[in-house]
Amino acid sequence: MGGLGAIGVPGLIIILVIVLIVFGPKKLPEIGGAVGKTFAEFKKSTKGLIDDDDDSGKKVEKKSDAS
Repeated sequence: MGGLGAIGVPGLIIILVIVLIVFGPKKLPEIGGAVGKTFAEFKKSTKGLIDDDDDSGKKVEKKSDAS
């Protein structure tokens, strides 16, 4: 169960060639930009969730200290 690492370089090249054939060279920059924006938004959202968890933990600690 190697995950993404099990694909290897030859598998990755085959996937990229198939994507190039299906979408064509004119659409690839557009698709790449959309994927990049999606990953950036996902990263921002997960960072926000982690920050929210850290903040809520601090609030709980402050409440227990005041009691």
